[in-house]
Amino acid sequence: MEYETVIGLEVHAQVITKSKMFCPCSSNYSDASPNTHVCPICLGMPGVLPVINEEAVRATIMTGLALNCTISENSKFDRKNYPYPDLMKGYQISQYDEPFCKDGWMIIEVDGVTKRAGITRVHLEEDTAKLSHHNAGEGESYSLVDVNRSSVPLMEIVGEPDLRCPEDARQYLIKLRRILQYLGVSTGNMEEGSFRCDANISLRPRGSTELGSRAEVKNMNSFRAVFRALEYEEKRQKELLDSGRRPAQETRGWVEESGTTASQRSKEFAHDYRYFPEPDLPMLSLSREYVENVRASLPELPDARRERLISTYGMSEYDSSLITGSKALAEFFDACMASKASKPAQAATKQRAKTVSNWLIGDVSRLLNLNNLEINHSKLTPQHLTDLLDCLDGEQISGTVAKKVLEEMFHSGKNAAQVIDDEGLSQIGGETEIIELVEKVLAAQPQAVADYNAGKQQAIGFLVGQVMRESKGRANVSTVTDILRDKLSAPAL
Repeated sequence: MEYETVIGLEVHAQVITKSKMFCPCSSNYSDASPNTHVCPICLGMPGVLPVINEEAVRATIMTGLALNCTISENSKFDRKNYPYPDLMKGYQISQYDEPFCKDGWMIIEVDGVTKRAGITRVHLEEDTAKLSHHNAGEGESYSLVDVNRSSVPLMEIVGEPDLRCPEDARQYLIKLRRILQYLGVSTGNMEEGSFRCDANISLRPRGSTELGSRAEVKNMNSFRAVFRALEYEEKRQKELLDSGRRPAQETRGWVEESGTTASQRSKEFAHDYRYFPEPDLPMLSLSREYVENVRASLPELPDARRERLISTYGMSEYDSSLITGSKALAEFFDACMASKASKPAQAATKQRAKTVSNWLIGDVSRLLNLNNLEINHSKLTPQHLTDLLDCLDGEQISGTVAKKVLEEMFHSGKNAAQVIDDEGLSQIGGETEIIELVEKVLAAQPQAVADYNAGKQQAIGFLVGQVMRESKGRANVSTVTDILRDKLSAPAL
């Protein structure tokens, strides 16, 4: 039997705010010692009163608008009751039946095909504390609780079961994280846990409209892990169905080392969280004026930015997608194009855009990847790159030297002129010095000269390379080629 895969994602994204969701403690806990960003409120002490973080509410509304959601005029917080060691109060302040945002959608592209993925809701809640599990030896283990993360603002973005394959899920997550980063509401860092995903997956006979028994997969901390876990679940559930068995409705954890999922607990029966309105927090009413003010503050989002680069600079779909794949890279590109030092004539604007994008996608991205950096955290600035390209356009340096200059700027933070001057990398201008280099190479490479004279035109490319090597990349390639041709065609040779 043929089956159709049905996937729905639940994403939790920590919201960037200075303080926690319901107390004044700092939310910047990542490098803090355990249990140092705490107070009676986030410790869940009796008699304390929570206070709503307005910035977290605004970030949630921004997210909902960016995801084409309907923004509720009236919303409220609820108590979600469940006992767990990382929940000191015994309940989590969340939203249940009246979230801030609902009924949205997002467009994703998979293998050149665009798909519409529904968004059920975007609601706001508080994060839990963090458990650290330790092995004491001899079969004994224990857990420690770090309360620093407790009550950090957390958005939950619940997707409709509209995804049909693991690649759909991966592209959905990439697009969603990119939107959150462009909005500036979340870092979207999966490894640090600020962007977390639970995936619900089931299979059903193709053509059926009923949902099958679903597995909820947890413990995935990368896009690759999400893809692999869903791919494994597809295969596992298909084998069960083919053998006449019904997959259990359960929660499963992804085990990276073995590339498999493992059963954690049954979900045959819905957990009774005993939701009820949070008595210590008032209902929130959002005026249309407030919502429209938030809408007016939305930045240019990834799709709009990509289309602008295509229409303004004639960039290809591929290049514009790579540039806008990172907010920091897209802003770097725009800063390069706006730089006073690189104001080319109007006719050359598209060529400059192509040159900037080529350097960013190529050599700059290579350096960033090698050093595991985002471009906004590197020493390289837009002015550095535009100065370098101006030197290249003015034939002050060759392309080979430009790559060396870029690498030094990247590591030292020096500008192009400093590097060129300090390293003595300016292009050889006089023909006399180049002629000397050409004659030296011709004398050292008689076989290449013979090959050229025998009609092997590609031999001149080898000779040009040897001259450039002798000049340490400082010679002008065009000049070198012209002089070589003159020398090779001279009667004496």
